[in-house]
Amino acid sequence: MACPKRSRPLPHIQHGGIFFRLIFLLFFVCVVMAIYLVRRPLLRLAGHAWVVDEAPAASDAIVVLGDDNYHGDRAARAAELFKNGWAPRVIASGRYLRPYAGIAELEEHDLAARGVPPSAIVRLAHHAENTRDEAAVIGQTITQHGWKRILLVTSDYHTRRSRYICARTFPPGTTLRVVAARDSDYDPDNWWRTRGGTKIFFHELAGMLVALWEMRHADSQTSDSASAYLSPSLVDG
Repeated sequence: MACPKRSRPLPHIQHGGIFFRLIFLLFFVCVVMAIYLVRRPLLRLAGHAWVVDEAPAASDAIVVLGDDNYHGDRAARAAELFKNGWAPRVIASGRYLRPYAGIAELEEHDLAARGVPPSAIVRLAHHAENTRDEAAVIGQTITQHGWKRILLVTSDYHTRRSRYICARTFPPGTTLRVVAARDSDYDPDNWWRTRGGTKIFFHELAGMLVALWEMRHADSQTSDSASAYLSPSLVDG
């Protein structure tokens, strides 16, 4: 008795499968090439995504976040705002490096060297090891003095994360504006070209993810309404 012959796939079906795989491969190659061609604009867009730079307005205090860079760029920007009359005082915030000295003292020195009188500098030394803890300490100081309008100065790459954290940590009703200080270690347009810029970018990415997770149940408590501000000439001394 003869065995039944096995049927074989039709040739046109095999050819159709090869054709669709070829189309998919060509599509994938085109996508990769397109991403490669626009990589620089995309990287620039990513670099600027961390930057928030709001227009300054008359405030009760300018706050300089700690861990300024070697050149003191944050202090320089805060001193510029002070000399332009946006606030009558500058808070130099910084963690202790030793029991007798810390970053707040360094910021105080940088501010004074850039023309801010010592009587206008509020030194705020603390043990905070991250932006969230530092924002909590600053929030307590704001409450103690009854300050309602705050200009927050930090490095440009650190502004978005700082705004997110401070808006959820500062006392309710605080009017907050974040002003970016250009950082000589980070260029948003070319951050991937240097080891330092790449390190800063991914550090901010990790820090933002942590902040989003840790404060996922916290709502913003601050406002940035322009109507809450007065002109510089009306700021109390």
